[in-house]
Amino acid sequence: MTTLSEVYINDPMADHNINPIDFDMLDEVPESHSWTQFGEPLTKIQTHHLKESLIPVIDLASPGARSLIGQACETLGMFQVINHGVPSELIKKVESESRRLFALPTHEKCKVLRSADGATGYGSARISSFFDKCMWHEGFTIMGSCVDDAKALWPQDYQGFCDTMDAYQNQMKVLSHNLLLIILETLDVTHEELNWAISTHDAQAVLQLNSYPSCPNPSQAIGLAPHTDSLLLTLLNQSGVSGLEIFVEGLGWSQVQPIEDAFVVNVVDLLHIFSNAKFPVLTHRAMVNQSKHRISVAYFHGPPVESKVAPSSKFQKPCFKSLTVKEYLILKAKQFSNALSLIRK
Repeated sequence: MTTLSEVYINDPMADHNINPIDFDMLDEVPESHSWTQFGEPLTKIQTHHLKESLIPVIDLASPGARSLIGQACETLGMFQVINHGVPSELIKKVESESRRLFALPTHEKCKVLRSADGATGYGSARISSFFDKCMWHEGFTIMGSCVDDAKALWPQDYQGFCDTMDAYQNQMKVLSHNLLLIILETLDVTHEELNWAISTHDAQAVLQLNSYPSCPNPSQAIGLAPHTDSLLLTLLNQSGVSGLEIFVEGLGWSQVQPIEDAFVVNVVDLLHIFSNAKFPVLTHRAMVNQSKHRISVAYFHGPPVESKVAPSSKFQKPCFKSLTVKEYLILKAKQFSNALSLIRK
């Protein structure tokens, strides 16, 4: 069985793209992290705020939730969910443990620095290599057990971190499974296709802890550059601090306001392909601020790496070529934002 970790071995990152800068040592934005567009600060090109109705907040306990989720997937490809069954206490513990990790001195965090061909551990975002400038971001990636990394960071006090992340991954697995059941029902897919998307056997999952330290000049920096996610579904908790922005045609860049204990759910590349582009995929980015250290926690769910991805058989005129998940991920790692267009028929 091929795993996501093994896929990344085929696309190693340059060492200078992995190691984040020591943000605690900075009182201004260095040239390496200064983002401008045609000489204008970033704030000049993001002035819109989404109307609340454009990103629906859906109560999973309500009778109309299924219909609302289907509508949201077909319009923007994004929605927020509340009453989702994940305990509020656990969500807060994940944020607390994430802050404990990122509060460590940089040299301590670098004990678990992700290797050039690795997928887990501490480091900059994998998309860093596609941009000339560095991002105001540090991350910690977990696939399955994080016990080895946690032991390296806290030899005598690692169990709480591991237990919290394990419990959270289990909750996210259940929630993503339930959401995909609802979403795929709206496409009227076959039983075999449903099993492909929601099967726990060989399914791929990634837990990504994101840290965006407070920035001395937010108008010059960016947390994560514009991108789309690569798997089937992403569930994001913003931990109460705004920063997530999406690009909407006709509106430009617009904030997605955080809601306590809610998850932002968005359609990502493989689900966009499977829906034959019926479900749009949103380009998004993360911004930073001057007063708060922002933490976000993302959970990515995907099908088995060796399985095929293609538009559902219900579509008579598929607009994407068929390929394996592994082939698409390798293509995305090399071509980034052009990957989807390259498999268009």
